[in-house]
Amino acid sequence: MGTTQLESVPEPKYWHLKTVLSEALDHDFAVGEILPNERELAARFGVARATLRQALEQLELEGRLQRRRGVGTTVAPPRVGVAVGSARHSWPGESADGWEAVDAAEALPTAAVLKLLTAGGGSAAFAADQPVHTVRRTRVTEGQVVAAELLYVPAASVPGLSAIDAPAGPARARAVLRELQRLALDGQDRSVELGSARADDAKELDRLPGAPVLLVTTRYFTAAGTAAVSVATYRADTCRLTFGDEGVEITETRVAS
Repeated sequence: MGTTQLESVPEPKYWHLKTVLSEALDHDFAVGEILPNERELAARFGVARATLRQALEQLELEGRLQRRRGVGTTVAPPRVGVAVGSARHSWPGESADGWEAVDAAEALPTAAVLKLLTAGGGSAAFAADQPVHTVRRTRVTEGQVVAAELLYVPAASVPGLSAIDAPAGPARARAVLRELQRLALDGQDRSVELGSARADDAKELDRLPGAPVLLVTTRYFTAAGTAAVSVATYRADTCRLTFGDEGVEITETRVAS
């Protein structure tokens, strides 16, 4: 990056600097490369550090840069799409959906989980005193977790599940998913909302508690009613919402490791 004179530019200095930096990111830096420190960049462009910070913040908001604790400011990779409003319906875990099974546990549902499973009529086969399998999955891009999911599956939805074949861990989670995929999927619906990262989500996503996240809730239906509910938490700094012919799409940044 060469020094650029900004004195005669009519637009705000930080905005013009953002444009100059953006062009430099395209030509002079590789994905994942760490930028020079603020003092060096400010001196190189002849601007105050406050002006530089404004430009860097804008580039971070646009997904061009990422600030990582203990690493510094790095060049963000291109983004990939994660369909939310697709007309194609499929069970979680099918067709290499990009999620990795982490664990599964069985317990009676909390009030919040019960509400998810019974909303809008719920499942005709589900009762509050029946256990629910909670499957934990993560979505990993370039070696970093960008989303975490909790999939709630009533035991009644997967009656053929054997505790002997897969007692715990990722194998147990995959077993629940396999049994779920044996059902005839009638349809699904999704909702997207902005939220704040809970402590456990923040730790898994390498964010601070309270950081903005996108919450994607998906309900899966069979002829009997709601067979499963997924609550996926996406890092808001790696995703954006786009609208197309098939509905809403989340576009996810490939995070450099």
